[in-house]
Amino acid sequence: MKWNALVWLILLLSLSSAVHLLAQGTETDKKLFDAIKAKAEKGDAVTQAALGDFYFYGGEVRKDAFEAGKWYRKAAEQGFAYAQCMLGECYNNGWGVMRDAAEAVKWFRESAEQGYADAEADLGTSYATGDGVMEDMIEAAKWFRKSAEQGSAAGEYNWGICYAKGYGVTKDVVLAVKWYRRAADQGSADAQRKLGESSLVGIGAPKDYAEAYKWCDLASAQGDKQAKQDLFLLETLMSPEQIAEAQRFVREFKPHVTRRNDLRRKNKGPVASGTGFFITEDGFLITNEHVAEEATQIRLVTGAGFISAKVVKVNAANDVALLKAEGKFKPLPIAASRSVKLGNTVATIGFPNVGLQGFAPKLAKGEIASLSGAQDDARYFQISVPVQPGNSGGALVDERGNVVGVVSARLNAAAALTTTGVLPENVNYAVKSSFLLSFLESAPEVSAKLKEPETKDRKFEDVVKSAEQAAVLVLVY
Repeated sequence: MKWNALVWLILLLSLSSAVHLLAQGTETDKKLFDAIKAKAEKGDAVTQAALGDFYFYGGEVRKDAFEAGKWYRKAAEQGFAYAQCMLGECYNNGWGVMRDAAEAVKWFRESAEQGYADAEADLGTSYATGDGVMEDMIEAAKWFRKSAEQGSAAGEYNWGICYAKGYGVTKDVVLAVKWYRRAADQGSADAQRKLGESSLVGIGAPKDYAEAYKWCDLASAQGDKQAKQDLFLLETLMSPEQIAEAQRFVREFKPHVTRRNDLRRKNKGPVASGTGFFITEDGFLITNEHVAEEATQIRLVTGAGFISAKVVKVNAANDVALLKAEGKFKPLPIAASRSVKLGNTVATIGFPNVGLQGFAPKLAKGEIASLSGAQDDARYFQISVPVQPGNSGGALVDERGNVVGVVSARLNAAAALTTTGVLPENVNYAVKSSFLLSFLESAPEVSAKLKEPETKDRKFEDVVKSAEQAAVLVLVY
């Protein structure tokens, strides 16, 4: 499998930060830009969106809203949620295209229906203002709620407005302040102003001039004119000691994001990665539930390039997830784990620490160290196979190439150090395949297509080759 600097950029720097790195103008940056463009011209949606960002923010070429919109459109038409949202923004603001609010709504909806938080907030705003669509506060509130529940600051602020005004929900000023605070903590100037005003007058929150000053000062620093006026009023009501305390609050404030989707929204790229493996020829594959959780979009990196996948079902108790991609693949057979013995040789192919170790698939080999997991948990094997972050979701195969487990976890080093005084060495766990097979029984359309387990001895090199052909890098957006 070939990996290039393009994938490195997308995974480690995110689409937008990659653009800013390239903007530094070094020879390496020029090569990376050329790699992005070459990949985008071959039709890859992720790199088309990256190229759109490049033209949008500027760098090796001048900012070009028309060119940015062109590449966003190419990615958007392939269903890439981030690009759909950005194309909607282009139409909504007239960036590189004639302003068309109805077209903006179309693309916001395409993205929002995939669960992209920014687009959900944008679509809610369109319904709230009646711009490009019939005004409908009930529908606006629905989309603001969806966006807020994913941790989008814009969604949280507008959902707070809904509670404050009673739009699509029972009016509740206390809940309004709760959502303002979430957005304010992330740096939203609008929310900071609203939170400051709530503390100033004591509506939805206790009257607290120092708290009001803090939020109004933060909003004012971002250019909010109303917040600046509120500051003047507060300074006439507060003592010098109160102002000094409030200014200390301002200095100590650090904006933060609270949910994984905020990282998606901010970075515009993958927020997590793991390993998966195909179990049917028509594209069903397995990874960990903790890899796929909260995903709004999943992309697989295969030998043929990027392909999309969707979550079919998950089992959090056993940390397994079933995904589906379109195409033809080489799957692995699954054998019941009850035949596994202590000391059996096992191996996995995965994509650990791609930022440090690179993107080529990595082989790790070891033994079954215990027939139970931490605290004798019967769902797991303890394995001596070396695994790192990124191995999660990989197939644990026996010497015949049958899946006997799903790599899932490592012993928590900090907890072990606290408890025993020493760091653990190579203590890792895999969910037993019997629990995976039980999970798949509830998906008869999948279980009926599983390969029969291998019963004959095989060369280890052949086992490795089969595991490599079935393994994929899983990118979570």
